[in-house]
Amino acid sequence: MLESEQESNTNKSSRQLMCPSAETEMDDSVIFGMVVGSVTAPKLVHFDRVKQIPPALLALESPVRATEIFRIAATCIEHGCEHFDGENCRLTSRIIAELPTVTEQIPACPIRSTCRWWHQEGVPACQRCQQVVRDNYYVSQPLYDAANVDVYHETSDLET
Repeated sequence: MLESEQESNTNKSSRQLMCPSAETEMDDSVIFGMVVGSVTAPKLVHFDRVKQIPPALLALESPVRATEIFRIAATCIEHGCEHFDGENCRLTSRIIAELPTVTEQIPACPIRSTCRWWHQEGVPACQRCQQVVRDNYYVSQPLYDAANVDVYHETSDLET
């Protein structure tokens, strides 16, 4: 069922797709899960539905930022993001290449039908999603490597 669900959703306009690693101030941002576990081993627990971001949470900067404890989704800004290559999100491609799977059974997810990572990579993205925390001060080397946008510039420099 998941593969057929993915196939039926691949025709969505990419403007309707959501980034599952968004900031709170991005357009149409919603909370879709909470980060639990420890600083060294965080784990995303998906909500059963998306939730609007409470205004008080938007103002939260200390002692933690909202993106340290919640996963935020928002409309993908495509060319406004360094991870976007004009067609795909390189972040999810790199997450799949750099990070191990953390689950064989993909969790129920309230944004899957509109998730850019799901539409682009399918099950492998979902198998790694639970370990991604946007603002994490104890980042594993593989996650740091996957999220590091400097590699795109290094590649560009080598091509010129």
